[in-house]
Amino acid sequence: MMKITLFALAALALVLAQEDPTKAPVEIVKQDSEVDVNGYNFEFETSDGTSRQEQGDYKNDTEQQGLSVKGSYRYIAPDGQHIQVTYVADKNGYQPTEEKTTEPSQS
Repeated sequence: MMKITLFALAALALVLAQEDPTKAPVEIVKQDSEVDVNGYNFEFETSDGTSRQEQGDYKNDTEQQGLSVKGSYRYIAPDGQHIQVTYVADKNGYQPTEEKTTEPSQS
């Protein structure tokens, strides 16, 4: 009986893991990047509404030495919420700010 139960659970997991074949594949609709000795920046956007942008600057002063990063990303969660996270990562660590809405962001 235990083998049948394990087989049934494995088969159910396999079925649930299958992607929806009627759903169109996600495509990159925008992509840009620039890298130099002082830092970098990049951004991309996909056809499903996901996007990310980030800028990193090399700091070498009395306040901070190392990379200072600012950026954001957004996506639509499975429940339909529009999630946007803006962040800074510097000498004080990773500092995210999250916003959830039911409407698309206008940024």
